[in-house]
Amino acid sequence: MAASPPLILRLVASSVMIANQAGKIIRDVMTKGELNIVYKGDKSKNDFQTEADRSAETCIISSLAALFPAITIIGEEARESGHSQEQCDVPPEWIIKDMDQAVLGKQCPSSLESLVEKDIVVWVDPLDGTQEYTQGFLDHVTVLIGISAHGKALAGVIHQPFYNYKAKESDPNSPLGRTIWGIQDLGVGGYTPQAPPADKRIITTTRSHNTSVVQAVLDAMKPDEVIRVGGAGNKVLLVMEGKAHAYVYANAGCKRWDTCAPEAILNAQGGFLTDVHGQPYDYSATVEPLNKGGVIASAKKEEHDYYISRISQEIKDKLVS
Repeated sequence: MAASPPLILRLVASSVMIANQAGKIIRDVMTKGELNIVYKGDKSKNDFQTEADRSAETCIISSLAALFPAITIIGEEARESGHSQEQCDVPPEWIIKDMDQAVLGKQCPSSLESLVEKDIVVWVDPLDGTQEYTQGFLDHVTVLIGISAHGKALAGVIHQPFYNYKAKESDPNSPLGRTIWGIQDLGVGGYTPQAPPADKRIITTTRSHNTSVVQAVLDAMKPDEVIRVGGAGNKVLLVMEGKAHAYVYANAGCKRWDTCAPEAILNAQGGFLTDVHGQPYDYSATVEPLNKGGVIASAKKEEHDYYISRISQEIKDKLVS
């Protein structure tokens, strides 16, 4: 009998298919029009979840747990609501056991061959960009599945449920949705990395959580253009595809499930995602999920160093991870 592919390949191959199903669930909820919004805490902070968040997370966690019972899975909605996914009755069509054959056929990096299930912590944001989802900014929405081991982001999957949706509206035969992935020391799939324009500096940042500190840091970067969009995954995608030079957010706001998958994929294409001090985040299961040190993401080391250097020490001292 042929040996089973290494764990990291099976995890990513499964996550690709699971993310696709989660994206379908998200689209179906939007089509149905019954979002069933539930606030997690203070309504003034726009911190809420929808039926799509809850159902997509149930699909992802239930599927991964069925295939890889010894891994640790941390989902945003279960973590913040205090409800276990095991309490839910899961429709059988939400349990995905298929694996992406293109990923399974890759050569596993030797550095990752020895990983076992107990090493793995998966950080899940079933619907990154919930506020944008409810407001109709559908191209900002992503599904994020980040795979870490020994505290490091090693692999990730980002699914865009509404990728190409405007073309789909005019041409029903157009494909809808896209899934990209990346594995440390192997590379990326589902998209082609692009270099940003050489003649100007473009920075992407928050659409809805701007502060005086966030703005001061942006000004210090001396950008020619600032792109304000929702969703951490969406912003890192802009960097991956050369539409922005960097994602800069000098504030504690996003959490580990927002950055694990994007960091892993960006790293796999040679980029960097760190806090404002230039330090990578720890993705161990026991850490506090809040990214207290902000987020800086860029495609090149020398550019990353520039962005870190433009942040004043006073601001860095306020953002201690």
